[in-house]
Amino acid sequence: MHITRFTDYSLRVLMYAGLRDGELCTIQEIADSYNISKNHLMKVVQELNIKGYLKAIRGKNGGLTLGRPANEINLGSLVRDTEQDFNIVECFSEADTCTITPNCKLKSILAQALNAFLGVLDDYTLEDLLAPRTKAPLMKLLFTDK
Repeated sequence: MHITRFTDYSLRVLMYAGLRDGELCTIQEIADSYNISKNHLMKVVQELNIKGYLKAIRGKNGGLTLGRPANEINLGSLVRDTEQDFNIVECFSEADTCTITPNCKLKSILAQALNAFLGVLDDYTLEDLLAPRTKAPLMKLLFTDK
């Protein structure tokens, strides 16, 4: 299973905001910390805000913060909310033209694998990514001013 850059950036944005412990952060700060495009992040942040993962506060003193506690942000749910396409092979789609689909066992095996992948993610929350043993090293990497 391959996750898109959008999902990858969604995870990074939420981790960054979670490390801030309620302090506001900006898209520019996040982009600078990860050395990624601010333009890419703007779309990600907008979607995370719409879906309630982030809260965006507008204005001069505005910024971003988590939209709910880190222990309520399930990684499996996040991936399902940010990934557009779970058709990992052609036969998963409605436009399937594969001639062996009616008698192919591979589709069910890949469906099991996809469910296992998402099932593992369902066992974790954002809080797990920000556990005390990883929090300090992450902060050292991301926040040069701390």
